[in-house]
Amino acid sequence: MTAGPSDGQPPQDWPTASVVMTVVNEERHLRHAIDRLLAQDYPGVLDIVIAVGPSRDRTREVADAIAARHDHVTVVDNPTGKTPSGLNAAIGATDSTVVVRIDGHAMVPPDYVTTGVRTLLTTGADNVGGVMAAEGTTGFERAVARAMTSRFGVGGAAFHVGGDPGPALTVYLGCFRRSALERVGGYDESMVRAQDWEMNLRIRQSGGAVWFTPDMRVTYRPRHDTKSLARQYHDYGRWRREVARRHPDTVSLRYLAAPVAVVGAGAGVALAVAGAVARQPWLVGLGLAAPVGYALLDLAASAQSAMTAPRLAWREAARLPAVYATMHGAWGAGFLRGVPRKAGG
Repeated sequence: MTAGPSDGQPPQDWPTASVVMTVVNEERHLRHAIDRLLAQDYPGVLDIVIAVGPSRDRTREVADAIAARHDHVTVVDNPTGKTPSGLNAAIGATDSTVVVRIDGHAMVPPDYVTTGVRTLLTTGADNVGGVMAAEGTTGFERAVARAMTSRFGVGGAAFHVGGDPGPALTVYLGCFRRSALERVGGYDESMVRAQDWEMNLRIRQSGGAVWFTPDMRVTYRPRHDTKSLARQYHDYGRWRREVARRHPDTVSLRYLAAPVAVVGAGAGVALAVAGAVARQPWLVGLGLAAPVGYALLDLAASAQSAMTAPRLAWREAARLPAVYATMHGAWGAGFLRGVPRKAGG
Protein backbone atom coordinates (compact mmCIF):
# COMPACT_ATOMS: atom_id res chain seq x y z
CA MET A 1 0.00 0.00 0.00
CA THR A 2 1.37 3.41 -0.91
CA ALA A 3 -0.17 6.81 -0.42
CA GLY A 4 0.37 10.40 -1.54
CA PRO A 5 3.71 12.18 -1.09
CA SER A 6 4.74 13.72 2.23
CA ASP A 7 7.45 16.33 2.80
CA GLY A 8 8.56 15.85 -0.80
CA GLN A 9 10.45 12.65 -0.02
CA PRO A 10 10.18 9.85 -2.58
CA PRO A 11 8.54 6.63 -1.33
CA GLN A 12 11.78 4.67 -1.52
CA ASP A 13 13.31 6.95 1.15
CA TRP A 14 10.72 5.94 3.72
CA PRO A 15 11.10 2.60 5.55
CA THR A 16 8.56 -0.13 5.00
CA ALA A 17 5.94 -0.13 7.74
CA SER A 18 3.34 -2.56 9.03
CA VAL A 19 0.34 -1.78 11.19
CA VAL A 20 -0.44 -4.66 13.54
CA MET A 21 -3.53 -5.15 15.69
CA THR A 22 -5.05 -7.96 17.68
CA VAL A 23 -8.80 -8.06 18.09
CA VAL A 24 -11.46 -10.00 19.98
CA ASN A 25 -15.16 -9.06 19.89
CA GLU A 26 -14.45 -5.88 17.91
CA GLU A 27 -17.22 -6.13 15.31
CA ARG A 28 -18.60 -2.79 16.47
CA HIS A 29 -15.46 -0.73 15.78
CA LEU A 30 -13.18 -2.81 13.55
CA ARG A 31 -14.41 -1.68 10.13
CA HIS A 32 -14.18 1.98 11.11
CA ALA A 33 -10.69 1.48 12.58
CA ILE A 34 -9.46 -0.22 9.39
CA ASP A 35 -11.00 2.52 7.22
CA ARG A 36 -8.84 5.01 9.13
CA LEU A 37 -5.75 2.90 8.43
CA LEU A 38 -6.59 2.55 4.75
CA ALA A 39 -6.73 6.35 4.56
CA GLN A 40 -3.18 6.84 5.89
CA ASP A 41 -1.04 9.30 3.90
CA TYR A 42 2.17 7.32 4.50
CA PRO A 43 4.39 7.77 1.39
CA GLY A 44 6.19 4.43 1.75
CA VAL A 45 5.02 0.84 1.62
CA LEU A 46 2.44 0.11 4.31
CA ASP A 47 0.57 -3.09 5.09
CA ILE A 48 -1.91 -4.12 7.78
CA VAL A 49 -2.01 -7.37 9.76
CA ILE A 50 -5.01 -8.28 11.94
CA ALA A 51 -4.65 -11.09 14.49
CA VAL A 52 -8.13 -12.34 15.36
CA GLY A 53 -8.88 -14.23 18.55
CA PRO A 54 -11.94 -16.32 19.45
CA SER A 55 -14.91 -13.93 19.38
CA ARG A 56 -18.57 -14.07 20.29
CA ASP A 57 -19.50 -11.69 17.47
CA ARG A 58 -18.68 -11.37 13.75
CA THR A 59 -15.17 -9.99 14.19
CA ARG A 60 -13.56 -12.72 12.06
CA GLU A 61 -16.10 -12.31 9.26
CA VAL A 62 -15.56 -8.55 9.20
CA ALA A 63 -11.75 -8.95 9.16
CA ASP A 64 -11.86 -11.58 6.39
CA ALA A 65 -14.17 -9.42 4.28
CA ILE A 66 -11.79 -6.47 4.56
CA ALA A 67 -8.77 -8.64 3.66
CA ALA A 68 -10.60 -10.04 0.63
CA ARG A 69 -11.01 -6.51 -0.75
CA HIS A 70 -7.48 -5.25 0.02
CA ASP A 71 -4.33 -7.15 -0.93
CA HIS A 72 -2.22 -5.33 1.66
CA VAL A 73 -4.47 -6.46 4.55
CA THR A 74 -3.69 -9.87 6.08
CA VAL A 75 -5.60 -11.82 8.74
CA VAL A 76 -3.81 -14.28 11.06
CA ASP A 77 -5.09 -16.46 13.87
CA ASN A 78 -4.62 -15.73 17.56
CA PRO A 79 -5.95 -18.96 19.15
CA THR A 80 -5.40 -17.84 22.76
CA GLY A 81 -7.14 -14.52 22.28
CA LYS A 82 -4.47 -12.89 24.47
CA THR A 83 -3.18 -9.49 23.39
CA PRO A 84 0.60 -10.14 23.51
CA SER A 85 0.23 -13.46 21.67
CA GLY A 86 -1.81 -11.80 18.95
CA LEU A 87 0.66 -8.95 18.58
CA ASN A 88 3.58 -11.35 18.27
CA ALA A 89 1.66 -13.38 15.68
CA ALA A 90 0.91 -10.24 13.67
CA ILE A 91 4.49 -9.01 13.90
CA GLY A 92 5.72 -12.45 12.81
CA ALA A 93 3.63 -12.17 9.65
CA THR A 94 5.54 -9.06 8.53
CA ASP A 95 9.11 -8.22 7.60
CA SER A 96 8.84 -4.43 7.65
CA THR A 97 11.41 -2.07 9.15
CA VAL A 98 8.82 -0.26 11.30
CA VAL A 99 5.95 -1.84 13.26
CA VAL A 100 2.99 0.32 14.32
CA ARG A 101 0.63 -1.06 16.94
CA ILE A 102 -3.04 -0.09 16.72
CA ASP A 103 -6.08 -1.32 18.70
CA GLY A 104 -9.27 -2.47 17.04
CA HIS A 105 -11.26 0.32 18.74
CA ALA A 106 -8.67 3.06 18.10
CA MET A 107 -9.36 5.73 15.48
CA VAL A 108 -6.19 7.28 14.03
CA PRO A 109 -5.82 10.44 11.91
CA PRO A 110 -4.52 10.19 8.31
CA ASP A 111 -0.99 11.32 9.21
CA TYR A 112 -0.57 8.98 12.19
CA VAL A 113 1.90 6.53 10.65
CA THR A 114 3.80 9.29 8.82
CA THR A 115 4.17 11.28 12.04
CA GLY A 116 5.31 8.22 13.96
CA VAL A 117 7.94 7.19 11.44
CA ARG A 118 9.18 10.76 11.03
CA THR A 119 9.54 11.06 14.82
CA LEU A 120 11.45 7.76 14.96
CA LEU A 121 13.87 9.02 12.33
CA THR A 122 14.38 12.49 13.80
CA THR A 123 14.73 11.47 17.47
CA GLY A 124 16.55 8.17 17.11
CA ALA A 125 14.07 6.60 19.52
CA ASP A 126 13.11 2.92 19.42
CA ASN A 127 9.42 3.56 20.10
CA VAL A 128 7.29 6.68 19.82
CA GLY A 129 3.67 7.25 20.76
CA GLY A 130 1.24 10.02 21.44
CA VAL A 131 -2.00 10.92 23.15
CA MET A 132 -4.75 8.45 24.02
CA ALA A 133 -7.55 10.89 23.22
CA ALA A 134 -10.57 9.29 24.89
CA GLU A 135 -13.84 10.35 23.25
CA GLY A 136 -17.26 8.92 24.03
CA THR A 137 -20.36 8.58 21.91
CA THR A 138 -22.86 8.18 24.79
CA GLY A 139 -23.34 10.12 28.01
CA PHE A 140 -21.64 7.42 30.08
CA GLU A 141 -18.73 7.12 27.64
CA ARG A 142 -18.23 10.88 27.61
CA ALA A 143 -18.03 10.91 31.41
CA VAL A 144 -15.46 8.08 31.31
CA ALA A 145 -13.51 9.90 28.61
CA ARG A 146 -13.31 13.02 30.78
CA ALA A 147 -12.11 10.95 33.75
CA MET A 148 -9.52 9.18 31.58
CA THR A 149 -7.99 12.50 30.54
CA SER A 150 -7.78 14.01 34.03
CA ARG A 151 -4.94 13.84 36.54
CA PHE A 152 -7.31 12.84 39.33
CA GLY A 153 -8.57 9.96 37.25
CA VAL A 154 -5.37 8.49 35.81
CA GLY A 155 -2.39 10.46 37.11
CA GLY A 156 -0.05 12.65 35.12
CA ALA A 157 1.18 10.36 32.32
CA ALA A 158 1.60 12.46 29.19
CA PHE A 159 -0.18 9.96 26.94
CA HIS A 160 -3.33 10.51 29.04
CA VAL A 161 -3.22 14.23 29.81
CA GLY A 162 -0.85 15.59 27.15
CA GLY A 163 2.44 17.37 27.49
CA ASP A 164 5.64 18.39 25.73
CA PRO A 165 7.54 15.98 23.47
CA GLY A 166 10.37 14.07 25.09
CA PRO A 167 11.52 10.80 26.67
CA ALA A 168 8.82 8.85 28.52
CA LEU A 169 8.49 5.74 30.63
CA THR A 170 5.79 4.43 28.33
CA VAL A 171 3.51 5.61 25.54
CA TYR A 172 0.13 4.60 24.18
CA LEU A 173 0.30 1.86 21.54
CA GLY A 174 3.57 2.64 19.75
CA CYS A 175 5.51 3.03 16.52
CA PHE A 176 8.52 0.71 16.90
CA ARG A 177 11.76 0.03 15.14
CA ARG A 178 11.62 -3.64 14.28
CA SER A 179 15.22 -3.99 15.45
CA ALA A 180 14.14 -2.92 18.95
CA LEU A 181 11.36 -5.50 19.09
CA GLU A 182 13.79 -8.21 17.99
CA ARG A 183 16.41 -7.02 20.49
CA VAL A 184 14.07 -7.47 23.47
CA GLY A 185 12.32 -10.59 22.17
CA GLY A 186 8.91 -9.11 21.34
CA TYR A 187 5.95 -8.92 23.69
CA ASP A 188 6.03 -11.03 26.83
CA GLU A 189 3.16 -13.45 26.30
CA SER A 190 2.79 -14.07 30.03
CA MET A 191 1.72 -10.41 30.47
CA VAL A 192 -1.99 -10.58 29.66
CA ARG A 193 -2.29 -6.88 30.51
CA ALA A 194 0.26 -4.07 30.98
CA GLN A 195 2.31 -5.60 28.15
CA ASP A 196 2.99 -2.14 26.68
CA TRP A 197 4.43 -0.81 29.94
CA GLU A 198 6.53 -3.94 30.39
CA MET A 199 7.75 -3.87 26.77
CA ASN A 200 8.77 -0.23 27.03
CA LEU A 201 10.58 -0.98 30.29
CA ARG A 202 12.67 -3.66 28.55
CA ILE A 203 13.39 -1.32 25.64
CA ARG A 204 14.67 1.32 28.07
CA GLN A 205 16.66 -1.24 30.06
CA SER A 206 18.33 -2.38 26.83
CA GLY A 207 19.55 1.15 26.17
CA GLY A 208 16.77 2.29 23.84
CA ALA A 209 14.62 5.39 24.11
CA VAL A 210 10.83 5.66 24.34
CA TRP A 211 9.54 9.02 23.09
CA PHE A 212 6.26 10.86 23.61
CA THR A 213 4.99 13.31 21.01
CA PRO A 214 1.68 15.20 21.26
CA ASP A 215 1.55 15.23 17.45
CA MET A 216 0.27 11.64 17.46
CA ARG A 217 -3.32 11.46 18.67
CA VAL A 218 -5.46 8.34 18.76
CA THR A 219 -9.21 8.56 19.31
CA TYR A 220 -10.03 5.95 21.95
CA ARG A 221 -13.55 4.67 22.62
CA PRO A 222 -14.08 4.09 26.39
CA ARG A 223 -16.03 1.20 27.88
CA HIS A 224 -19.77 1.59 27.53
CA ASP A 225 -21.03 0.64 31.01
CA THR A 226 -19.96 0.47 34.65
CA LYS A 227 -19.43 -3.29 34.67
CA SER A 228 -17.04 -3.31 31.71
CA LEU A 229 -15.22 -0.24 33.04
CA ALA A 230 -14.72 -1.91 36.43
CA ARG A 231 -13.47 -5.10 34.78
CA GLN A 232 -11.03 -3.11 32.63
CA TYR A 233 -9.51 -1.20 35.55
CA HIS A 234 -9.48 -4.24 37.81
CA ASP A 235 -7.36 -6.01 35.18
CA TYR A 236 -5.12 -2.95 34.84
CA GLY A 237 -4.48 -2.99 38.58
CA ARG A 238 -3.80 -6.72 38.76
CA TRP A 239 -1.26 -6.68 35.97
CA ARG A 240 0.42 -3.47 37.11
CA ARG A 241 0.99 -5.36 40.39
CA GLU A 242 2.62 -8.11 38.33
CA VAL A 243 4.98 -5.58 36.74
CA ALA A 244 5.81 -4.35 40.25
CA ARG A 245 6.50 -7.92 41.39
CA ARG A 246 8.87 -8.56 38.51
CA HIS A 247 10.44 -5.10 38.60
CA PRO A 248 10.22 -3.72 42.18
CA ASP A 249 12.22 -0.64 41.22
CA THR A 250 9.29 0.59 39.10
CA VAL A 251 6.93 1.03 42.07
CA SER A 252 5.93 4.68 42.62
CA LEU A 253 3.54 6.65 44.80
CA ARG A 254 1.30 7.16 41.78
CA TYR A 255 0.65 3.43 41.47
CA LEU A 256 0.15 3.00 45.21
CA ALA A 257 -2.46 5.76 45.51
CA ALA A 258 -5.48 3.67 44.48
CA PRO A 259 -4.70 0.57 46.60
CA VAL A 260 -3.95 2.79 49.61
CA ALA A 261 -7.29 4.55 49.09
CA VAL A 262 -9.12 1.19 48.90
CA VAL A 263 -7.43 -0.07 52.07
CA GLY A 264 -8.04 3.22 53.87
CA ALA A 265 -11.70 3.41 52.90
CA GLY A 266 -12.34 -0.25 53.76
CA ALA A 267 -10.58 -0.02 57.10
CA GLY A 268 -12.37 3.23 57.86
CA VAL A 269 -15.81 1.76 57.21
CA ALA A 270 -14.96 -1.28 59.37
CA LEU A 271 -13.78 1.00 62.18
CA ALA A 272 -16.93 3.12 61.91
CA VAL A 273 -19.13 0.02 62.12
CA ALA A 274 -17.17 -1.20 65.15
CA GLY A 275 -17.55 2.22 66.75
CA ALA A 276 -21.29 2.19 66.15
CA VAL A 277 -21.63 -1.27 67.68
CA ALA A 278 -19.54 -0.18 70.68
CA ARG A 279 -21.45 3.10 70.88
CA GLN A 280 -18.24 5.09 70.58
CA PRO A 281 -18.98 8.15 68.43
CA TRP A 282 -15.33 9.15 68.24
CA LEU A 283 -14.49 5.81 66.60
CA VAL A 284 -17.29 6.34 64.10
CA GLY A 285 -15.93 9.78 63.24
CA LEU A 286 -12.37 8.51 62.99
CA GLY A 287 -13.42 5.62 60.80
CA LEU A 288 -15.42 7.79 58.43
CA ALA A 289 -12.52 10.22 57.92
CA ALA A 290 -10.95 8.22 55.08
CA PRO A 291 -14.08 7.38 53.02
CA VAL A 292 -15.58 10.83 53.54
CA GLY A 293 -12.24 12.43 52.66
CA TYR A 294 -12.08 10.48 49.40
CA ALA A 295 -15.71 11.32 48.62
CA LEU A 296 -15.01 15.04 49.06
CA LEU A 297 -11.93 14.83 46.81
CA ASP A 298 -13.97 12.92 44.26
CA LEU A 299 -16.75 15.51 44.25
CA ALA A 300 -14.29 18.40 43.98
CA ALA A 301 -12.39 16.74 41.12
CA SER A 302 -15.66 15.89 39.39
CA ALA A 303 -16.83 19.49 39.59
CA GLN A 304 -13.52 20.73 38.18
CA SER A 305 -13.55 18.13 35.39
CA ALA A 306 -17.14 18.95 34.46
CA MET A 307 -16.26 22.64 34.09
CA THR A 308 -13.20 22.00 31.91
CA ALA A 309 -13.81 22.94 28.28
CA PRO A 310 -15.73 21.58 26.56
CA ARG A 311 -18.15 21.49 29.48
CA LEU A 312 -20.09 18.31 30.07
CA ALA A 313 -23.88 18.26 30.06
CA TRP A 314 -25.24 18.05 33.59
CA ARG A 315 -26.36 14.44 33.17
CA GLU A 316 -22.86 13.46 32.08
CA ALA A 317 -21.23 15.51 34.84
CA ALA A 318 -23.47 13.79 37.42
CA ARG A 319 -21.89 10.46 36.42
CA LEU A 320 -18.32 11.58 37.13
CA PRO A 321 -18.14 10.82 40.89
CA ALA A 322 -19.27 7.23 40.32
CA VAL A 323 -16.94 6.87 37.32
CA TYR A 324 -13.93 8.06 39.31
CA ALA A 325 -14.81 5.80 42.23
CA THR A 326 -15.23 2.82 39.90
CA MET A 327 -11.87 3.40 38.20
CA HIS A 328 -9.97 3.95 41.46
CA GLY A 329 -11.73 1.23 43.42
CA ALA A 330 -11.39 -1.40 40.69
CA TRP A 331 -7.75 -0.53 39.96
CA GLY A 332 -6.86 -0.52 43.66
CA ALA A 333 -8.66 -3.79 44.35
CA GLY A 334 -7.00 -5.38 41.34
CA PHE A 335 -3.56 -4.22 42.48
CA LEU A 336 -4.17 -5.65 45.96
CA ARG A 337 -5.41 -8.92 44.50
CA GLY A 338 -2.56 -9.31 42.04
CA VAL A 339 -2.13 -12.13 39.55
CA PRO A 340 -1.79 -15.80 40.56
CA ARG A 341 1.86 -16.80 40.18
CA LYS A 342 0.98 -19.45 37.59
CA ALA A 343 -0.87 -16.91 35.45
CA GLY A 344 1.82 -14.30 35.84
CA GLY A 345 4.70 -16.61 34.98
